[in-house]
Amino acid sequence: CRSSSSSLLSQRLFCWCSSLCMTNCPTLIVTVGLPARGKTYISKKLTRYLNWIGVPTKEFNVGQYRRECLKIYRSFEFFRPDNEEGLRIRRQCALAALNDVRQYLSVEGGQVAVFDATNTTRERRGTIVKFAEQNGFKVFFVESVCEDPDVIAQNIVQVKLDSPDYLHCNTEEAVEDFMKRIKCYESSYQPLDEVLDRDLSYIKIMDVGCRYLVNRVLDHIQSRIVYYLMNIHITPRSIYLCRHGESDLNIKGRIGGDSGLSARGKEYAKSLRKFIQEQKINDLKVWTSQMKRTIQTAECLEVPYEQWKSLNEIDAGVCEEMRYEEIQEHFPLEFALRDQDKYRYRYPKGESYEDLVQRLEPVIMELERQENVLVVCHQAVMRCLLAYFLDKTADELPYLKCPLHTVLKLTPMAYGCKVESVCLGVDSVNTHRDRPEVGVPGSTQKCPSVDDVDNFSPPQG
Repeated sequence: CRSSSSSLLSQRLFCWCSSLCMTNCPTLIVTVGLPARGKTYISKKLTRYLNWIGVPTKEFNVGQYRRECLKIYRSFEFFRPDNEEGLRIRRQCALAALNDVRQYLSVEGGQVAVFDATNTTRERRGTIVKFAEQNGFKVFFVESVCEDPDVIAQNIVQVKLDSPDYLHCNTEEAVEDFMKRIKCYESSYQPLDEVLDRDLSYIKIMDVGCRYLVNRVLDHIQSRIVYYLMNIHITPRSIYLCRHGESDLNIKGRIGGDSGLSARGKEYAKSLRKFIQEQKINDLKVWTSQMKRTIQTAECLEVPYEQWKSLNEIDAGVCEEMRYEEIQEHFPLEFALRDQDKYRYRYPKGESYEDLVQRLEPVIMELERQENVLVVCHQAVMRCLLAYFLDKTADELPYLKCPLHTVLKLTPMAYGCKVESVCLGVDSVNTHRDRPEVGVPGSTQKCPSVDDVDNFSPPQG
């Protein structure tokens, strides 16, 4: 009897442990909503943000699994609720995606997986919750609800018509087919319910961020997700990034410091004013750091500007105002360590790029909330901001090319970011160091052309 009781207890403990969610266990984010409600837009932005702040995250789009399984898309008929073959294939694709989620979170070391699909029925969501419980994952649902026909139509035209499903259709045929596809889901759609789903963790985003409903936020990751999603918007706008004009310390090849502009730096500031005036930007906001060279650059614009301490250049600690040759001579070990892992390396009594990303998170949040903004900043700061918008890895970030006297115009698109590089025609020194070390700052460079800026290809959506 004792042996039998012990065996039964072990079985119960095993079942309990297999479904137990530890505090720091992986998170499965699950999108909910009808087609053309911005679920993939949210999934991609959320994945990009979490990776940028250092949380390993991967998106799993069930539509992609369906396209790989079903090479040729014929019509909305595939999505009809009475199409048994279509239902079977869609269920199979969802299970394949969940298997990959398990592999990523349990084996590959991922911390967050985004399961991007309609998930419009309570039954499907229940299957996902059961899957998560069996694997020890937390689940957080993100539902996008929108009834504005203009927003839906805009989303269809901007995003869905570029889908592989409609490569060989004209616009009118594609729109008509996709509207019928939406109808196929409407009859069975069961939105998240405040009463029936009160035990679930979720955020419901209504009418593209006009209202939100948040329920049972359980941990730090979920609170960061809510914080981020409540700040993004889809209003068309452009973000202009540029460095300050060339400084006196730039000419001397010295890093950091707080020197003023050189003669060429002042000439660039005047050219920047002319460029901004020609853009005729409505309600442009200008942000700078609290350092002389960005403030002097912004003062030439003759418009109001706002200073951010968060935008100050990376703190080089004991290496401030040194040349790279001097750092290599006086701190050879530090110099070598920085080249081995430039993103995580922290200057003695200074900062790392990883520190800088954390410092810049409030700036990113405000950039997501704002419309047209010009940020006049520094090389390391600009690299961090650019890496966020272009979805660059921590390994790529410290080597992004951000030359002096060049403006980058970023226009957020549906699934990525369009980048235009505009050289303002004023020569400057070259402060870029290639990986691990090719050349030393201080040599004069001509203004680069767009073709020279080889890191600015927008991510493919």
